[in-house]
Amino acid sequence: AEIDTAAGAGVVKMNIDTDTQWAFWDGIRAYEAKYHDYLQGQIGGPDGDDKPNKKYYDPRMSLRAGEEAMAARLIKAAEDLKCVNVLN
Repeated sequence: AEIDTAAGAGVVKMNIDTDTQWAFWDGIRAYEAKYHDYLQGQIGGPDGDDKPNKKYYDPRMSLRAGEEAMAARLIKAAEDLKCVNVLN
């Protein structure tokens, strides 16, 4: 509601830095929560004591989760500011 009021009044700048930082962190946090049991060691976990966990602790996986969460937040900001499909 506040965003609609501001945009209606002609505000053209919105600082979303804090929101995007939180979204990135929250994506990583959610990844850790989802795969917590796999992230306790290099080998052994829910799939068996001799199963490797490399695909879970590879930092690219958790960082990708952060990137996806941040991208979703940016989409939400664009929607809130009515900046979606405006050039079509």
